[in-house]
Amino acid sequence: QVQLVESGGGSVQAGGRLRLSCAASGRIFSNYGVGWFRQAPGKDREFVAAISWSVDSTNYADSVKGRFTISRDDAKNTVYLEMNNLKPEDTAVYYCAAEKQATTLAMGVTGSSRSPSASYEYDYWGQGTQVTVSI
Repeated sequence: QVQLVESGGGSVQAGGRLRLSCAASGRIFSNYGVGWFRQAPGKDREFVAAISWSVDSTNYADSVKGRFTISRDDAKNTVYLEMNNLKPEDTAVYYCAAEKQATTLAMGVTGSSRSPSASYEYDYWGQGTQVTVSI
């Protein structure tokens, strides 16, 4: 079981920046890939960004490419979403989610490097953090 807690949301003006954090506890977090999703009022949840357990695979929605950066610090069991040049259309509740991608064996860690955009690929979800961008 993995528990995820998002933080860092808030209200900013258009053009501003925020850094979201997704702190994990429970299993070996470094074996999990993590994705960020968001849901605006009246809209479906949508993919934002993802990073693999091995860090060599990242994936971004077209709407955030060049503005958002996903990264992870496994020593702190935390994944970050750096959001720059925020736009009003970025307003949403942001969720992080985790998918187990690797297994620790006696001879080392083995797994598949992936950064899926489909929400059904993820097994664990946080409660979300609100981001509001005003004009």
